[in-house]
Amino acid sequence: MTRPRRHGIHSLRGGLTLANVGLLAVGILVATAVSLMGMRLYLLGQVDAELTKTRQTLAASHLTVQQIDSLAALAIVRDRFVQPPTGEQPHPDSVFAVVDAHGRARTIAGFPPSDSQRALSRSVGDPGALAHSAEPREISVHGAAYRAIAVALADGNYILIANQTDALHKGIDKALKLDIAVGTLLLALLACVTMFSVRRRMRPLEDMVETSSAIAEGDLTRRVPSSHHPTQEVEQLRLALNSMLHQVESAYRTRERSAAQLRRFVADASHELRTPLSAIRGYLQLYDKGMLREPVERKRAWDRMNGEVDRMGRLVDELLLLARLDQQPELRFRNVDVSRLVRDAADDLRVQQPDRPVTVTADGSLLVRADESGLRQVLGNLLANVRTHTPADVPVRLGVERADGVVRLCVADEGPGMAEDDAARIFDRFFRAGGGAGSGLGMAIVQGVVHSHGGEVAVRTAPGEGLAVTVTLPEREPVGP
Repeated sequence: MTRPRRHGIHSLRGGLTLANVGLLAVGILVATAVSLMGMRLYLLGQVDAELTKTRQTLAASHLTVQQIDSLAALAIVRDRFVQPPTGEQPHPDSVFAVVDAHGRARTIAGFPPSDSQRALSRSVGDPGALAHSAEPREISVHGAAYRAIAVALADGNYILIANQTDALHKGIDKALKLDIAVGTLLLALLACVTMFSVRRRMRPLEDMVETSSAIAEGDLTRRVPSSHHPTQEVEQLRLALNSMLHQVESAYRTRERSAAQLRRFVADASHELRTPLSAIRGYLQLYDKGMLREPVERKRAWDRMNGEVDRMGRLVDELLLLARLDQQPELRFRNVDVSRLVRDAADDLRVQQPDRPVTVTADGSLLVRADESGLRQVLGNLLANVRTHTPADVPVRLGVERADGVVRLCVADEGPGMAEDDAARIFDRFFRAGGGAGSGLGMAIVQGVVHSHGGEVAVRTAPGEGLAVTVTLPEREPVGP
């Protein structure tokens, strides 16, 4: 059963989304802080520049309090600098005050100092220190923020001038709130876009999880499908995973096939050994019960038991040979004349079956590096297969040649041939087409010997067209004696 998908905060999708949102949040915070700080410094610089210019103008005029009183007689001057006590704004944009050396506000043009002027003088404290300060100072008047400067008059008094900066700070606060709102919207948008993009990019990985789960449940044929827009790394991973799955499936199929072959081999071997043992046991029981009274009967039983013992011995020898071939034994390679081996095998066949036409194509000498006893075993088994499964008058052709860097040895007959299904199992152990004679191990031994030489065996046959077995050996150059 496939496990449900979980895309929590600890998933790769959640981690990538949090990382992107976190990076953007840090960027927005840094950009907001830098921009607001720059805007504040710029606006305060404008206010300070205006105050500094005013101070320079007043300082260059060398005014006294009496002169200021005289100037205050003019309406324009009174309206600009003198604030009457009635109708006073609680937080005027600018505050002007004349103070003595001790910081006490003085009366100008007959008007006593207002509350704002007194509050300004109290906030400044020491006017002399402010007058000697190169930059305006931040003060608070009635809870409102101001930037203030002081100008020393020629008679020892001081003029205090302050411009309000609350509007500046409120503007910065509004800009901060706007930046926070826009930043939050951008973060939410980025989170949605990242989730969608990562989901699309992570789809191949989810397919891999589903495929792995299906394979774990037994479906070895599943493969990871290709996505519509794969990235290079994910596509490489998909190809590597599919290749690995193919290897796993092949190994599993090979293991199952080997296990089935082993079970069939054990069953066939047990059956083949049980037949001679049953015959020997039967004759021994007859002898034990005294039922073999005549010498002729006892001799016939003795001969039959010897024949079954020989048959069982040959079967055991062939099984041992196959076991050694499976263990890849070390062969004794030496210079072998394959043409001579073919001619010797043909001579043996003519002696055993004089009526069989035998054609040999193995003139001269063809030397290869091989195990001589193994090649003789191959030729002997192939010709034994011909003797067992074809009539005695069926022609046989034997040939050997060297071409294309390999040595080909061919044994062909014109017998009844084999069906396609039987030909596919000809190298299976204990397989006998049509239940014919023999142990069914001859062709398996041929294949084992040829494979131990690094070669291949091929069969060409069809019903009524005979059987041709071609042994291909890799060419190994002979060495000098």
